[in-house]
Amino acid sequence: MQIELNGEPRTLGEDRTLTDLVESLGLAGRRIAIEVNEEIVPRSQHAQTRLNAGDRVEIVHAIGGG
Repeated sequence: MQIELNGEPRTLGEDRTLTDLVESLGLAGRRIAIEVNEEIVPRSQHAQTRLNAGDRVEIVHAIGGG
């Protein structure tokens, strides 16, 4: 299936969740925010949120400063 990830096309296998995507990108355990089709998805819902063909996903890394 084809999605758009941070403005770039990306091919994924079928029946993938946001957790699957995060793990495949090596971002598990990192401080990130995810938006699917312009709606923020809370971390507590990543495992239940299934991706669909054509979804627009934005992942933003939180960067601390001082």
